[in-house]
Amino acid sequence: MLETSPHIRRCLLALLLALATALAYHSAWHGGFIWDDDDYVTKNPLLTAGHGLQRIWFSLDAPSQYFPLTYTVLRVERSLWGLNPTGYHWVNLVLHIANALLVWRLLARLKIPGAFLAASIFALHPVQVESVAWITELKNVLMGFFFLLTLIAWVAFLDEEAKRRWRFYAAALLCFLVALSAKSTASTLPAALLLILWLKKKPITKSRLVQIVPFVLLGLAMGSVAIWWERYHQGTRGALFALPPVERLLLASRATWFYLGKLFWPVNLTFIYPQWRISSANPSDYLWLFAGLAVATAIVFLRQRTGRGFEVAALFFVATLGPVLGFIMLYTFRYTYVADHYQYLACIGPIALVAAGLARWAGRGAAHRMISTALSLSVVAILAALTWRQSATYRDVETLWRSTIAKNPACWMAYNNLGIELARRGDFGQAIQNYERSIELEADFAQAHYNLGNALLQKGEVDRAMAECQVSLRLGPNDPDAHVALGNAFLAADRGDESIAQYEEALKWQPGHADAHYNLGRALQQKGDITPAAYHYEEALALSPDLWEAHLNLGNIRLQEGREEEAIWHYRNAVALSPNSVAALNNLGWALVSASRKSLRNGPEALQLVGQARNLPGGNDPLVLHTLGAAYAETGQFDRATAAARHALDLATSGGNFPLADEIRRALQRYEKSLPYEKP
Repeated sequence: MLETSPHIRRCLLALLLALATALAYHSAWHGGFIWDDDDYVTKNPLLTAGHGLQRIWFSLDAPSQYFPLTYTVLRVERSLWGLNPTGYHWVNLVLHIANALLVWRLLARLKIPGAFLAASIFALHPVQVESVAWITELKNVLMGFFFLLTLIAWVAFLDEEAKRRWRFYAAALLCFLVALSAKSTASTLPAALLLILWLKKKPITKSRLVQIVPFVLLGLAMGSVAIWWERYHQGTRGALFALPPVERLLLASRATWFYLGKLFWPVNLTFIYPQWRISSANPSDYLWLFAGLAVATAIVFLRQRTGRGFEVAALFFVATLGPVLGFIMLYTFRYTYVADHYQYLACIGPIALVAAGLARWAGRGAAHRMISTALSLSVVAILAALTWRQSATYRDVETLWRSTIAKNPACWMAYNNLGIELARRGDFGQAIQNYERSIELEADFAQAHYNLGNALLQKGEVDRAMAECQVSLRLGPNDPDAHVALGNAFLAADRGDESIAQYEEALKWQPGHADAHYNLGRALQQKGDITPAAYHYEEALALSPDLWEAHLNLGNIRLQEGREEEAIWHYRNAVALSPNSVAALNNLGWALVSASRKSLRNGPEALQLVGQARNLPGGNDPLVLHTLGAAYAETGQFDRATAAARHALDLATSGGNFPLADEIRRALQRYEKSLPYEKP
């Protein structure tokens, strides 16, 4: 038999690794949007606004840190597949597969044994699931792609025999700049450049340091932007983020061992880990630091026997983790100090070390090679199975939060977010229970009180809702959402003027708050001030065109003003945005049979609309039956019009709606004379 060429063999192995990784993530292929995917994708105006690209690169409007390349890619994705999450998941997955292949390429260029095994472990390790299955973590896999390209270009530049070496240097610098624009944690890369020099036993001369200086300056610049952004734009200030230096060191040492532990024993992986309590007064908190110092000492003393691999792997691991170890306070530290996606690239160091050790051990003879191969295949298969299982927890929001609660029962954030999902589905009873549990665990969490207030309001418990919204405002007095929620509670309690004051306060803090404009319009409309109400509905629609209720209410105002064509336009938008709304279907139907201009009337369409409304919950309503009677009359079916009107009259009378009953009687008299509906 002909031997397979090395190139074909490499291609087949690459294809095998890609297929295995894709299959291991099968559960995430069609996963939904979770947690802050709303901020990044579904509700991010930067992805759809006409001038969004300019704002992505040259404004402070990003919902998280300054990740312009990430938001640019998401903007392109939004234009390609809209709000279908499958496309976003596949982009993350393809980038992760590409990163695994780049890890293989990099380690092979560095002549590290076991490069393919290391790449396989990197691709299939379950700690990577968070970076791949969570759409928001596009920033991680995208940054990783250009980070690895930078290192590969740097290795090529170090080859003294390569032609036109400086092209690789320029490519490395450009890829690094792109990596920084995807995620600022790429700023640790200059340390990796030095470690590569050390590993390859290249002298670190003055000229080498000069070559690395541009990377250091770019890293420092973007790192400074990230620190400023976290502190002054994300709000990492206050007692929670004011850990003294000693406690930050203790936190960093514990986090380092945590990541190493999850890498070698990947059990109980979860989306939000328990938040540790670190204290310089607690002697046990120093154990992690002393253990780290002991290992570092051992590596130095054993260098003569082990070579430089151990120290390079350890230094790469710690240096790449550096920005997320606690020396710099991150906004996410309010929930937890650690997360799987933080070690996406850092894990390459320990993985490469283990893979190289197995490869060297296999070289001792046939028996060692057989055992090493069996062990490697077993490890990769187990990791793939764990990744398959772990990726299933990212299937949808509810699964994610229930899984988090099962592994971290004290996670107040998980209870709150599960409550949000349950409330979105209309299960307000269960939502309230989860919000209350969240508050039990973290009483000073303003958002949980706000969410609880909203859920109570939906259940009709207005007084309790009001009390919770007031607590939320006491904890966060400048929160426009909480002002809107309290305004809604006041409006439900028929305290219109107080509700208007709350909506206006919300707009003071956030003039572009669509819900505040919409609800202020509602309050003013109920008060009879329809002109300013219409203005606020229009402002709400300019900010959020999908607010179908604003279209519906604005249509009612325009109909009241006699601007029938505009009313019909708004009703059509309301139906398009909410095709199962009885009110939208009925109001459009009514406008089409009651218009004073004959050219605007459309009896057959009105019949179709009312037919849809009748088949929905709430469709057996005197208003709907009144519209049905008018639609029958408009199409000349006067017997049916009469029957529908009589049914509507019975319901209106029994329900005590006497003004509507009088209106239906007048219409019934016309139908009995075979005349269509006509406004009085």
